[in-house]
Amino acid sequence: MMVTRLRQFGLLLFSMLICGVAFFQMFERTTGGFPHNYLWMLAFIGALFLTSWGLLLRFQPYANQAIMCCVMVLTGTGVMMIARIDQDLNTSVAFKQLLWLSIALVLANLLVIFMKDYRVLRRFSYVSMVIGLVLLLSPMLPVVGSEQYGARIWVKIPGLGSFQPSEFAKLFLAFFFASYLYDHRDQLAVGGKKVLGLQLPRIKDLGPIIVVWVVSMGVLVVQHDLGTSLMFFAMFVSMLYVATGRTSWIVIGFIAFAVGAFAAANIFSHVGARVDAWLHPFDSAQYNKEYGGSYQLVTGIFGLASGGLMGTGLGQGHPSLTPIANSDYIYAALGEELGLTGLMAILMLYLLIIAAGMITAMKIKDGFGKLLASGLVFTMAFQVFTVVGGITLVIPLTGLTLPYMAAGGSSLIANYMLAALLVVISNSANKPESDIDSDTFQYEAMQALRARKQSRASRSVASAQSDAQSQAVSQAATQDVPQVAVPAAMQQSQATEIISAETPVAGMPITPPAPPSNVFGASDMPSTPSPSGNTSEGSQA
Repeated sequence: MMVTRLRQFGLLLFSMLICGVAFFQMFERTTGGFPHNYLWMLAFIGALFLTSWGLLLRFQPYANQAIMCCVMVLTGTGVMMIARIDQDLNTSVAFKQLLWLSIALVLANLLVIFMKDYRVLRRFSYVSMVIGLVLLLSPMLPVVGSEQYGARIWVKIPGLGSFQPSEFAKLFLAFFFASYLYDHRDQLAVGGKKVLGLQLPRIKDLGPIIVVWVVSMGVLVVQHDLGTSLMFFAMFVSMLYVATGRTSWIVIGFIAFAVGAFAAANIFSHVGARVDAWLHPFDSAQYNKEYGGSYQLVTGIFGLASGGLMGTGLGQGHPSLTPIANSDYIYAALGEELGLTGLMAILMLYLLIIAAGMITAMKIKDGFGKLLASGLVFTMAFQVFTVVGGITLVIPLTGLTLPYMAAGGSSLIANYMLAALLVVISNSANKPESDIDSDTFQYEAMQALRARKQSRASRSVASAQSDAQSQAVSQAATQDVPQVAVPAAMQQSQATEIISAETPVAGMPITPPAPPSNVFGASDMPSTPSPSGNTSEGSQA
């Protein structure tokens, strides 16, 4: 255990060293020195991460701490690039991002301390649904709702600025989806007709996916937000597949969203503009379009191209030329100065977090935990895919932000809460079984109970035989007739009745392995030779 703790602490220090070197190199090349306000703020953030490590040892000792180390490197790299862009634009977004990071760490630490058992979230499934829908639809309110960059996905709070409520809505809706699918997984797993070798679900089971599809299309149409709509629908379909194991749900979900998106692209101009910019990014009409064009997309592509394999070096590129480079296009900014090699390293860090979450989902024995862990980690993975795919022209731009790296307090806090939940679930998944909960102990306890029941049965048979013989002798003496031997079949029948009248032993919470044939076999039941010399088995009596 001590070796494991030292390895975890060494990984944490190595992650902090990577972030510190990146900040030092960037500031030396851009400003010629390390600003004191960043120095003290980074030291404070480092102390918070060390505190998180100590709290995990105390309250979640079996958690996978590699998750938080990868998150720290991603966040440090993202804030470093935001600070790099601040040098060109003369802004202070990076320092505000560090303030949001400190708040996110404090909230994640509180979650680690007070959430002893993640299954408590299942009690508030419908409350989570209501909160999630309220957060998702809150930008449509006439007073607090705000539209930026063509999408109405922001809520303004006087004195605090604006935040994106859909980032928190994905957590609450994940709680509800996990609870609902866990309770109804048996009904949803029942198959219907087979079409082209694919067993489709029953018509009456399509209600939940239709409801979620309608909500997603409503978000797409009303809020002009393709990314959030796609993310929520994909999260539900993936969790539905995990709950039922049926590929048909994925096929139905993909077809349903493709049909909805195609219809929206032809009916609503803002969706069609995204698709046109994706299909014809280098067309002059799309490039010079004042709103909804491909200028941002093409600029990001040229930034990636100028980075090449190894990048221009920290502080030696021009990432600020791309609009909104510190938020939507931070991946392109990192690709320019870190190159393809740096981008692959970033994707590997995301892959490590995703793999840790999937392993946790496979190891956890609780069905609700499996669905919740897989839903959370798939949501993050899908968000990374849509952002990277949009920047690299694989899919149209969706407007989502890169988790842990893009500027934005709401995204940072929500994703840190997601990582903390994965850590809490991993603690339950990695916790060793106690002796009482182990399968070996329960099987041995079942064997002991069976042996005790068999011994009681043997004593009951012997007692029944003795009582039968005594009764026969008493009757013979009373009637003054010679003693007649009681038939063995009658003795065996009386013994069996006594055994069946006994109260059965309560079953264990798990199903033990199949017992050997001599545990409940007929050969274990005592038999009494009949007058004819044959043997009558207990099971036949």
